Amino acid sequence: MFNLIGALFSGLIIGALARFFYPGAVEMGWGMTMLLGIGGSLLAGFATTRGSDGFNRAGCLASIVGAIVLIFVGRTLGWHF
Repeated sequence: MFNLIGALFSGLIIGALARFFYPGAVEMGWGMTMLLGIGGSLLAGFATTRGSDGFNRAGCLASIVGAIVLIFVGRTLGWHF
C-alpha cells in the first residue's frame, strides 16, 4: 500500500517538474500530471536499468527527462492531455 502511495506522490512531483522544464505551456490536470510522472519514471527505468534499488538523484533526473520525452511524443502525435 505504501509503495503505491509513494509512486503516486513521486509521480506527481516528477510530472510537475517535467511540465515546469518543458518549453511552452503544457495544459493538463493533476491526474494526468501524476500519470505523466509515473510514465516518465517507468520509461527511465527501462532505459537505465542497472539493478540498483532505492532513491538516487540520477534516477530522479532520468525520470524527469523520461516525462519530458513523453510530453514531446504526445504533442508530436497530436494527443491532447
